[in-house]
Amino acid sequence: MKENFLWGGALAASQCEGAYNLDGKGLSVSDVMLAGSKTKKRKRTDGIVAGEYYPSHEAINFYHYYKDDLQYFKEMGFNCLRVSIAWSRIYPNGDELEPNEKGLQFYDQLFDEMLKLDIEPVVTLSHYEMPYYLSRQYNGFFDRRCVDYFERFAITCFKRYSAKVKYWLTFNEINGMITNPYTGGGAIAKIDNNYLQTVLTACHHMFLAGAKAVKACHEIIPSAQIGCMIAFLCGYSATCKPDDVMFNHNFMDVNIFFTDVQVRGRYSNKALTWMSRYGIELPVIDGDEKILEQGKVDYIGFSYYFSAVEGNDAEEIEGNVVKGGRNPYLKMTDWGWQIDPLGLRTALNELYDRYQLPLFIVENGMGAVDTVEVDGSINDAYRIDYIKEHIKAFKDAVEIDEVDLMGYTPWGCIDLVAASTGEMRKRYGFIYVDKDDEGNGTLARKPKKSFYWYQNVIKTNGEEL
Repeated sequence: MKENFLWGGALAASQCEGAYNLDGKGLSVSDVMLAGSKTKKRKRTDGIVAGEYYPSHEAINFYHYYKDDLQYFKEMGFNCLRVSIAWSRIYPNGDELEPNEKGLQFYDQLFDEMLKLDIEPVVTLSHYEMPYYLSRQYNGFFDRRCVDYFERFAITCFKRYSAKVKYWLTFNEINGMITNPYTGGGAIAKIDNNYLQTVLTACHHMFLAGAKAVKACHEIIPSAQIGCMIAFLCGYSATCKPDDVMFNHNFMDVNIFFTDVQVRGRYSNKALTWMSRYGIELPVIDGDEKILEQGKVDYIGFSYYFSAVEGNDAEEIEGNVVKGGRNPYLKMTDWGWQIDPLGLRTALNELYDRYQLPLFIVENGMGAVDTVEVDGSINDAYRIDYIKEHIKAFKDAVEIDEVDLMGYTPWGCIDLVAASTGEMRKRYGFIYVDKDDEGNGTLARKPKKSFYWYQNVIKTNGEEL
């Protein structure tokens, strides 16, 4: 790997910070989400309901533990860390004219501490934490006014942290809006004939908001790089039957059109065609095309967890942002995600061949139940095996296929609240956090076996796996 390769890990404010009501922070959409499980879907409540458990309210209390956690990351050898800024910590309702100074100060302190340790911040502006007020009052990004509110928030962040942050991302897994519009963009869409119209209206406004953020970043911090971020699902045709091949082809078109808009600055003809076929009318007004054209991203960040087969008769399994079909040649995690390292190499090649932009794997990992042994050790060999094989895959993509890869930040470098289920037992981290699904525990941190393995991987720049 190149000498300046970015090795680190990834976190999100709503899943790690806690302190949901401290120092002027407003509620986010994540703050009204209850805990779920592998078999129980998470539910949202109308505001905060007494007696209910909200995992984000404390999470792992990164807000107060960040200095200790950063020391662990430094010990592992991180030269970067992906974090997010909680929008409602800066603008509690989202539509204020002036930001919350205490919220800004927290991220000043966080970034200062990271830089002191030579850990480069990679900052996502919006990672499943839109202000709850904007969702309730405006139906989130369904309302065009939220474009301006997001732009104000982004500009505030760029100006405040211009000397501290070089790498930015706009929206986390923006293509997840298709199935999770509330989490991603604060929009509530009824499952009816107007569902796609509602969701894609919100998506159009998010594209505009992201493009305006990109333009502002280029103007305020010319030396910075700002990217988009998608969840990439590698799809395979369920059979060689032409119908299944076309099924997968169409699935991948939908999966990738979000990247098209943000990289190329326009909707593809194919995307416009399928939207027209379903009677969807984008709320395009004069000037929108210019905004998208002027807001093309510098690089593509993406998450990769699993692959799936696509076909009319494929057996459905669980997934991250979208679901897919079972592949009999692959093993699965305890949460039904298929383990496919070669799919990561495929994803890298598909994205790079299509766009010729630098790529950044900003999420990758596996959720698993970790056991603390009698002697206190946590022997997560399964996590080591998963990440090792995925590193081998992206090294092949770089060294054999000549893909331009900026870095690698495995998800949940420390245990945190799982976004999909709200669980703690679905652990991703190299560092164990003593907390259970009911909120009990000391919050004590403890390195797992994978901690020391990843430490050596970084030390050898990926040569020793």
